[in-house]
Amino acid sequence: MASTRPLINERIYAPYKIAALVEVLAEQGIAPEDSLKGSGLSVDQLNDASVMTSVRQYAIVARNAVLLSTDPATPFKTGARLHLSAYGMYGYALMSCLSLRDYFRLGVKYHRLATPTVTIDWTEYPNRAVWSFPDAFVSSPSRELREFIIEQQFTQHVTHLQDVAGHSCPPVMACFSYPAPAHADLYPQYLGCPCFFDAPQCELVYDSAILNQKPQLAHKLTATLLQDTCDRLIGQAKTSVGTSGEVYQVLMSTPGVFPGMEEVATRLNMTSRTLRRHLEAEGTSFVAIVDDVRCSLALEYLQSTKMSTDDVAMLLGFSDAANFRRALKRWTGKGPGELRK
Repeated sequence: MASTRPLINERIYAPYKIAALVEVLAEQGIAPEDSLKGSGLSVDQLNDASVMTSVRQYAIVARNAVLLSTDPATPFKTGARLHLSAYGMYGYALMSCLSLRDYFRLGVKYHRLATPTVTIDWTEYPNRAVWSFPDAFVSSPSRELREFIIEQQFTQHVTHLQDVAGHSCPPVMACFSYPAPAHADLYPQYLGCPCFFDAPQCELVYDSAILNQKPQLAHKLTATLLQDTCDRLIGQAKTSVGTSGEVYQVLMSTPGVFPGMEEVATRLNMTSRTLRRHLEAEGTSFVAIVDDVRCSLALEYLQSTKMSTDDVAMLLGFSDAANFRRALKRWTGKGPGELRK
């Protein structure tokens, strides 16, 4: 299971990650104004609930940290203080999961709500559960900044799992796709496990025996309500950001009628070639968005109306109910009857 590539310029995230990093740097004597230089943010905005920030703004502050700080533990210290309670609805949804397996799964599903600086995958094997990080978005190709982002991300994962489990739950090992840095001794101190460098890719590996453990705040009704809220927030994010958001809005404005790429491009005053290029830059495609819209509408119709499966299939443009059922199984792993319950 993989998370989507983050959108880097849209201001849709509360500034909690930036605030935590600025706070760590301030403890080293670095003025917040210097930490925020070039980000377009003021110190007062970091505690303003109405202020929204982008992944790029976070990357700018992280780059400033690389340049200004002489403490190699800065990203580790920042990740260690970013508890799930700082993540709003997303954090509480994860803390109320019914098992650690659900936590891993939903951590990926809702990752786009968490100011994502990297893409994450989660894979369960017979004896291990693995977070992997196939890429790391940063606004600069510098090695130092890439490593800073990964160091903070790994520490956040360790911190979050401890928040959910209610006790120390360190990885079995951590792997990094780059050579050991001069401060390599800090890695096991903050991650609590053996660390290996020059690996094929960045991974955090856990013993799969933990997956059935029940989180300390597990609560079925709370989990359901919060996950529904996260689903709506993701839906809102999809329709409010970038070119992909504009495509979502066009497709959702006439459910049941799915215009082709040429027509959507014309409505957005661009060529289909330009539209394709913009969507690729945002890590998606026209086909993927149409698929996502059909899935969202299918769930809405099945769970909120009494329409027959045949009617829903026809409304979503499927040639027959059998093709719709196959698509539904691919999207959700469930059939129409299971989703109506």
